Amino acid sequence: MESEVFVNNAEQPVARSLTLFRDGVAWDFLEPPLAENADQRGAKAVGSASAAGEIVLHDPARERIVIVDPARNIKTQIDAIRLERLSVSLASWARKSDDRLVRWAGGPDFGEGMTESDDRIELVGPRVRYAIDFTAPPTAEAAGIYRRFADTAILLKALVQPGGLPPFPRLAINRRVAAAGGIPTEVSLEIGARSALVPGRADTLRCVHKFHPRLLAGDVSRIDEAESRVAVAAPVELAEFAASPLPEGE
Repeated sequence: MESEVFVNNAEQPVARSLTLFRDGVAWDFLEPPLAENADQRGAKAVGSASAAGEIVLHDPARERIVIVDPARNIKTQIDAIRLERLSVSLASWARKSDDRLVRWAGGPDFGEGMTESDDRIELVGPRVRYAIDFTAPPTAEAAGIYRRFADTAILLKALVQPGGLPPFPRLAINRRVAAAGGIPTEVSLEIGARSALVPGRADTLRCVHKFHPRLLAGDVSRIDEAESRVAVAAPVELAEFAASPLPEGE
């Protein structure tokens, strides 16, 4: 899965990533910010993990996430239980907020603001609008595999980059998309200008996904290299690792 993130109406993406799925594991290769990486835009095709930014290993069988910074040769591990506890505490905090948008985003029910068609879901809340276009995946089980990855990635972002919109509206949409047997092709989030939740941030974020039905030889080599980097990287706590934050996501 190739992903590109666009801000407002810009024609050029501000971030790119490549996610490879093999044997129940997802490898997320996050490119450095494109403004700082103009001479490496072809690196993804070459298949070199060293040319990429951080690598995120999603390993549901072992109930863990491992983030690797190849430049610093360090890694940090986050157990699934930590994300589950974050979800509970974040929901409790959001539902008690004085801000109507944050309180709405705490859930748990988003049914009234959600509309669905065969290939699109929209969710509208106070000063916010989500829109998800989706399609049938290459295989029947791909929808569930992608949903598990996407849910974990959203909670991971909430842990590593606190202060944004609570993740529960998007988790609810992911559940509906998977139930429809789909995978997203485009995700957009619009936040009203009056929102002070994320001051200085763009009003609209749009993420475009392109899915490919099988791994290429270069993809397999990239996973093998990433596995080697996980093995040799020095373990550190998340606080130390977060000195180099994850790139902007959807």
